[in-house]
Amino acid sequence: MSRLLGLGERFPEFSLPSVVSIERGKEFGVLDSTAVLGKWSVFFFWPFDFTFVCPTEIAEFNRELNQFRERKTGVYGISTDSHYVHLAWRLSHPDLKELGFPMLADYKKTLSDQLGILHPEEKVPYRATYIVDPDGVIRWVSVYDLSVGRNTKEVLRTLDALQSEAMTPCNWERGKATLS
Repeated sequence: MSRLLGLGERFPEFSLPSVVSIERGKEFGVLDSTAVLGKWSVFFFWPFDFTFVCPTEIAEFNRELNQFRERKTGVYGISTDSHYVHLAWRLSHPDLKELGFPMLADYKKTLSDQLGILHPEEKVPYRATYIVDPDGVIRWVSVYDLSVGRNTKEVLRTLDALQSEAMTPCNWERGKATLS
């Protein structure tokens, strides 16, 4: 496994096929790193499609999507399944049909390996979440075990703190006083 990329490092360049719609003929696209430069981005990885914890996280990011958009932040979901598997899952799972963000297919595992988030035995990504600033620099990373779902409210809280450009105390939330 590669070394985990962390704070202050550049998010790797990438170009990945993705599922952007379930409308026939408009299902697929390609997203690359140049498309996300200049704005805040949240990249979240999950281990497998057609599993139990993963759709709860994906659906929750979708429910919170307007909160991310309000913060001018793109959301991108990624696993090492192919874009064809992503589409089949979206078509078959009621919570995934109306996603407002792309599901990227890192099926060659290049991006996951560059980030250092592949599980050593399973060879699938851990539940990693990255907040990347408009210059492509990693400002926050959180990596959970395969069986533990993440908290989208904490992602939003951390994004707010980073975008405030101030020092924030423990448990700080948007709208509260900062330390600077």
